[in-house]
Amino acid sequence: MTGELIVGLVSASDRASGGVYKDEGIPALKDWLSEVIASPAVQFLERLIPDEKAVIEKTLKELVDEKGCHLVLTTGGTGPAPRDVTPEATLAVANREMPGFGEQMRTVSLKFVPTAILSRQVAVIRKQALIINLPGQPKAIKETLDGVFAAVPYCIDLIGGPYIETNEALIRAFRPKSALKPKP
Repeated sequence: MTGELIVGLVSASDRASGGVYKDEGIPALKDWLSEVIASPAVQFLERLIPDEKAVIEKTLKELVDEKGCHLVLTTGGTGPAPRDVTPEATLAVANREMPGFGEQMRTVSLKFVPTAILSRQVAVIRKQALIINLPGQPKAIKETLDGVFAAVPYCIDLIGGPYIETNEALIRAFRPKSALKPKP
């Protein structure tokens, strides 16, 4: 177990990866996490890739198996369109599914948009990493993370990752009392 948190940020978008427009997903993820995570130090590994199932699978495997990510957040490709294949790619590389995350992300998003029921976001465990699919728009990314991230630090603890402390003014990580690290 390392003292550093290694986070993979993956934006799956044909148009952004092809230079048609600027990707906004990765910057939104990075900004949000940089504000919320108080410790440990975070190393971000960024990947902007097309909506191709094989490419997404390969990228997720590389980030977890080769780069040692503890957390991988994807953005984009979770809707019902034919090219939206991020959930299928994520499930294909999973050791275990974490269905509570998908359920909660849709519940959170339904408070903002009725089309949240079209989302197919999933979360899984692969080896020592938690992989979570998020929406593609910065506003939706923030809303979703605000609604689910409190459970992420304890999940990372349980799968052998570093102890994550959050900026409690923004998000308070939930852990049972028995899992709390004593304050110095």
